Amino acid sequence: MIDRYSHPEISAIWELENKFKIWTDIEIYACEARANRGEVPKEDLETIKQKAKFNVDEILEIESKVHHDVIAYLTNLNSYIGPAGRHVHFGLTSSDVGDTALCVQMVQAMDLLIQRTETLLQTTKEKAKEYKDLPCIGRSHGIHAEPMTLGLKFALFFAEMTRNLERMKDAREQIAVGKLSGAVGTYSNIDLEIEEYVLNKLGLKVDPIATQVISRDRHAYYMSVLGVVAASLDRMATEIRLLQKTEGREVEEPFAKGQKGSSAMPHKRNPVVCERISGISRVIRSNVNVGLQNVGLWHERDISHSSAERIVLPDSTIALDYILEKMNFVLKGLHVYPDATERTLNVTRGLIFSQKVLLWLIEKGGISREDAYLIVQENAMAVWGDQSKNLRDLLKQDPRCSAILKDSDLDEIFQIKPYLERIPLIFKRLGIID
Repeated sequence: MIDRYSHPEISAIWELENKFKIWTDIEIYACEARANRGEVPKEDLETIKQKAKFNVDEILEIESKVHHDVIAYLTNLNSYIGPAGRHVHFGLTSSDVGDTALCVQMVQAMDLLIQRTETLLQTTKEKAKEYKDLPCIGRSHGIHAEPMTLGLKFALFFAEMTRNLERMKDAREQIAVGKLSGAVGTYSNIDLEIEEYVLNKLGLKVDPIATQVISRDRHAYYMSVLGVVAASLDRMATEIRLLQKTEGREVEEPFAKGQKGSSAMPHKRNPVVCERISGISRVIRSNVNVGLQNVGLWHERDISHSSAERIVLPDSTIALDYILEKMNFVLKGLHVYPDATERTLNVTRGLIFSQKVLLWLIEKGGISREDAYLIVQENAMAVWGDQSKNLRDLLKQDPRCSAILKDSDLDEIFQIKPYLERIPLIFKRLGIID
């Protein structure tokens, strides 16, 4: 991922320095396990632990000649260890080291993403509580529907991100495995006890069965979860972008002092951060397909997955880390305009109460739903067609309606408060309020 959209902590996970460090840990732990079994002399083990080090530039130089990264690494490592290096990588294949280390990196990355998500969850919860009672218009198909509250939108984000957090924890669990089972997973040159020792040291579980590699359904699921989280962030960003449109401007992402929105139009305050979140989300979701394509390898292994993973795994985790932080920034500093939400509620001049009128006509007048619907719709269409008209006045003048509903009934119907009475129950169900 380009530096523009990267945070140092998660980027460092995917640096060669970290990867080779994990490889070194694996090799040392394997030697320790063999020493415990009497297969490596104690003095050789001490030499390995004291002298084992690597140099990234030197490894890359060797790789440019041998065209194999693990061999290049081992050559460099053993150049520092000396004769005791004969015990290093004994009975292992490249994927034992590379695949296991990759899972460690994926766990490290997910731990950071989980932290970001927990922070965002707290922010959405705070916003939901803050605006629990602020009325705003709810929309379907982009068209005004019925009243709700702005807090309900944040509560929805909270619930969705809560599910995402559980998905992320599950993906972490599924990828927190490793294998040291040899060339095609048969343990022909290494004992299961060594594998268990090494993976325990790394904080991983033993993959119960592997080929030469860990099966890529685990990685595909991990990538899929990243894609779902990114899709949720896109949904949140899109909602804010829509609410920031000039016609309503009910909410607005932060706009810093000295910030400029347009090179041509000085008045512009654009939702650029939310647009960036939406754009980067598309990249992450596109990368999910690569993870799915990587599942089907030839027989016990090929390396068609390897080159792709070197791109999509770092890029996707780094990008998701970035947009999680950006969404938290947006929500923390979000501008909310209550006067605009109130004004927007009245834009359709009473049409948002149409269902309530429909139900009262049915219940109080004893007429069919079809007849009641016709009465309300005919008057609603007249309001749509003439900006000077409002639904309540037209219903009051319509003898079909006035014969059933009195002025006091219309007073009761055309109130926003009843639409919001059960919202606290939703908040309690979500655990946002007690």
